[in-house]
Amino acid sequence: MDDPVAALISRCAAQDRAAFRALYSQTSAKLMGVLLRMLGQRAEAEDALQEVYTRVWLRAARFDPARGRGMTWLIAVARNHAIDRLRARPEDSSGTEALDLAADPAPRAETQLIARGEVRRISDCFATLEPARADALRGAYLQGLSYEALSARAGIPLNTMRSWLRRGLLRLKECLEQ
Repeated sequence: MDDPVAALISRCAAQDRAAFRALYSQTSAKLMGVLLRMLGQRAEAEDALQEVYTRVWLRAARFDPARGRGMTWLIAVARNHAIDRLRARPEDSSGTEALDLAADPAPRAETQLIARGEVRRISDCFATLEPARADALRGAYLQGLSYEALSARAGIPLNTMRSWLRRGLLRLKECLEQ
């Protein structure tokens, strides 16, 4: 399957500035959507986006196209950075207020932007999963919930949640590759 984003990331690993500009042009809107959704503040999301692309430039050589699509890797970098920022926020009175804001379950324009292009395939593949496992995957990768929060929400042990997520991702990958 053709993956133009993966090709651009590989060229960025070779310090190709033109490829980096093209990568930014093609992917920044989607990554901004992820960051806005998780961080909830436009200014912070814009700062985080800059930091994400700095990380991409410095770590592009770590991308392995055999392990997944380029956009998936970029979203993982952005998601992990957003989680780091959420964890670094000062504690509020509730202690989880920032994470609660990031986990807003209502679909937004940013979410629709991220899913544009492959929404039907992804939706069909999610439908093949058991509802609880699909909910766990959405919580982890679309809402930014931690494994601990997901296991508490589902009422299952932490290691079981990790297994659900790992197996669910494998099943989604198999489905998407068909």
